[in-house]
Amino acid sequence: MKFAYRFSNLLGAVYRQGNLNFSRDGNAVISPVGNRVSVFDLKNNTSETLPLSMTKNITCVGLSPDGNLAVIVDEDGAALLVSLITRAVLHHFNFHKPVSCIRFSPDGRKFVVTKENVALMYHAPGKQRQFNAFVLDKSYYGPYDETTCIDWTDDSKCFVVGSKDMSTWVFGAERWTNLIYYSLGGHKDVMVGCFFEKDSLDLYTVSQDGTLCVWESDTELDGLVLARKSRAVTPRPGEEEEEEEREEGQEGEVIRGKAEAPKEKTTKNVRFKQRSKHFFNKEGDFNNLTAAAYHKPTHILVTGFASGVFHLHELPEFNLIHSLSISDQRISSVSINASGDWIGFGCSGMGQLLVWEWQSESYVFKQQGHFNNMASMAYSPDGQYIVTGGDDGKVKVWNTNSGLCFVTFTEHTSSVAVVTFTSSGFVIVSASLDGTVRAFDLHRYRNFRTFTSPRPAQFSSLAVDVSGELVSAGAQDSFEIFLWSMQTGRLLEILGGHEGPVSCLCFSPVQSVLASASWDRTVRLWDMLDSWQVKETLPLTSDALSVTYRPDGQELAVATLNGEISFWNPQTASQTGSISGRHDLQTGRKETDKITAKQLAKGKSFTTLCYSADGASILAGGQSKFVCIYNIREQMLLKKFEISCNLSFDAMEEFLDRRKMTEFGSLALVDEGAGDGDGVKISLPGVRRGDMSSRHFKPEIRVTSLRFSPTGRSWAATTTEGLLVYSLDGSLVFDPYDLDLDVTPASIRKKLRLQDWTSAIVMAFRLNEKALKQEVLETVPHEQIQVVCSSLPDVYVEKLLGFVAACLEKSGHLQFYMTWAQSLLMLHGQKLKNRSGVILPTLQALQKSIQRHFDDLSKLCDFNKFNIRYAVALSKQRGVKRAAEEEEEEEEEEEDEGLSEGMSEASLNGADMIL
Repeated sequence: MKFAYRFSNLLGAVYRQGNLNFSRDGNAVISPVGNRVSVFDLKNNTSETLPLSMTKNITCVGLSPDGNLAVIVDEDGAALLVSLITRAVLHHFNFHKPVSCIRFSPDGRKFVVTKENVALMYHAPGKQRQFNAFVLDKSYYGPYDETTCIDWTDDSKCFVVGSKDMSTWVFGAERWTNLIYYSLGGHKDVMVGCFFEKDSLDLYTVSQDGTLCVWESDTELDGLVLARKSRAVTPRPGEEEEEEEREEGQEGEVIRGKAEAPKEKTTKNVRFKQRSKHFFNKEGDFNNLTAAAYHKPTHILVTGFASGVFHLHELPEFNLIHSLSISDQRISSVSINASGDWIGFGCSGMGQLLVWEWQSESYVFKQQGHFNNMASMAYSPDGQYIVTGGDDGKVKVWNTNSGLCFVTFTEHTSSVAVVTFTSSGFVIVSASLDGTVRAFDLHRYRNFRTFTSPRPAQFSSLAVDVSGELVSAGAQDSFEIFLWSMQTGRLLEILGGHEGPVSCLCFSPVQSVLASASWDRTVRLWDMLDSWQVKETLPLTSDALSVTYRPDGQELAVATLNGEISFWNPQTASQTGSISGRHDLQTGRKETDKITAKQLAKGKSFTTLCYSADGASILAGGQSKFVCIYNIREQMLLKKFEISCNLSFDAMEEFLDRRKMTEFGSLALVDEGAGDGDGVKISLPGVRRGDMSSRHFKPEIRVTSLRFSPTGRSWAATTTEGLLVYSLDGSLVFDPYDLDLDVTPASIRKKLRLQDWTSAIVMAFRLNEKALKQEVLETVPHEQIQVVCSSLPDVYVEKLLGFVAACLEKSGHLQFYMTWAQSLLMLHGQKLKNRSGVILPTLQALQKSIQRHFDDLSKLCDFNKFNIRYAVALSKQRGVKRAAEEEEEEEEEEEDEGLSEGMSEASLNGADMIL
């Protein structure tokens, strides 16, 4: 088995913190999610996570005006220059301090970064390769406190910076004679936004207390005079030392602004005056204004508040256009697309991302992830959907093709411990700590069954049998297993016998046997057909944490507390193998831990297991940032996947940073956050998964659930970071099959010209290049497909079937590839059936592709059915009307003919009379 799996997508989280950006065409939203960046295509309704990650959570993203480049900065000031076309990292840089905002100039030649109380202007990276892509041009000092926001004039001549010291500073991007810096006051709280008017120096400034100031300039942009270097210019206060610094540091020009009236000069300086002042909280209590955005062409100002309300105002008259509450949490970021039609909102508290079309007052895009930890996940039988359950009590269903959530069930009132699909793929069953097991229908999107126990119990494990009729759940407090009927909803039996909490349940995929793992160091096999009796009891050396069946049902894997994975034959109840994986976990050390990571690893173990689709390998994960994949036959580690490199999570580093150690112990044990709005920064003693209070601390990295896709093309893991999907990358791996010197692209195309279709297909699959295989397959005439399939060697039938399934998922030639699939299955059905266990992932991939096309076409047909009926009825009505018109025309023609005949007879008679 080739392990060319790579990170594919991040689901379950759409926004965490930072600023939102629209793409240049306005059809996509670029959103930071933890230490990654996701791009949501609003036109095609798909999502994509860029294949890059930072060492800490991302705080701001700057987008170039042409939309090709992005500068991504994390909490510590580390930056990446990324190409949004190739999705590649072009340059690494470090600002060494947290960056609050970054903004490119409209002409794309400069960008300004604000950190602490300084604004740094850099030359934007060009199209040619550069050793240092970030060249510092000027440093601007003015505010006394941290800077918060930036905006540029339309001609890139000036920019404005807002600060926490309630001041706003206008700086010239060039050395203008009449404008070097200008300080504006008028506010009584932290600046949230500052915006230039279109093609003007006029300003709008917005502060956190809900105050808007309108500033008018006495100079147009054309009135700025460039200072000549040869002419001696009288230096402003503080400029003498700046020249010396520039010569010493050679890092660009330094401009220091002073909050005092500038001295008189021969050239008239630019002046600003406050034209008007407006307040947002006149009618309601919207004290905390948290985000703002301004669209210059339409003069629309959007403001978001801590209460989840947002306002739309038309400036400069301050006319309220629209007001709506979109959340009950603080709006963290606001952005407007280029056309001004769509407004993007990000709410970090709930993990929401919304795009609102304000003219039609409707949602274009509305997504929300699990705002608490994810506890479990499961693939649908065809691999098309993923269901997740979280500690927030929500059950969400995600489409693996689009990466978006399309339904959320909120009936549970406590953490959802386990979720699973039934074999039909249309029913989701979830078990929760609220004492209920619920079944949800994916046709009508409703909770149609609720299973409860006679006495309240916290359900922590769940399994559904192959038929979908039996639902079993294990309780962690009563040590019992409950069995219900899906049809009637009645409790059938309570299985007792375990002497400890039931940690995991799993039904055999081929027969009605239930395996239950418990902390009493046993795995019991219950026969569902023989009065629910214990068929076998498997003794273990330690507490059982997870149990799973191989896809063919011939093997059982159990993870225990001592870090081992043991394999059992369920028919003979004998152990067939064992893997010791404690050293492979490589647990990181938490900042508050007082022992080393090596000692910590002795108490760690795997908490979730999953077989690969072919049953040859097993995935294992637990309280670690690594997921291990083992070969079962050889009982050896094949590969370790590092789930995250985000140092914003705890337990990521193996060694403690000595710079954080003091004579009193670790700095992490010092409670720095007491008294402020974010709460304290130290987790409560004994808290493993985070508490529900307003405490703000680093969560611990862990893997809670692992599942392999039934198609074998991908696997997914629910982690602290979100739902990570890893897919096979076939384009990067050249894997020829039975290759010799005669098999070349030229010889394959020669066979095609000679119309030797079978030989061409066999040679293309031996060379195993995707583009060539597709070219050969699509060259075969439609009427020759059945003949080619009948003459194909058996070893290539499975390969061709898998390739057809992969092509069918993305190709527009639907009938063509469906004909290939039908011919292969009809002609080689018996041989394929004999090897059904091996080719099951291929068949499920084919089923997934066909089902997706069926769903899309059925919706399209249902939608068009009424249009077709209307068109038919309209054509009939027009036909009747046309027939009536034709009859009228015929009658009129007959009358005209009779009239003309009468006139001709009368004229003849008149002529006779005259003669």
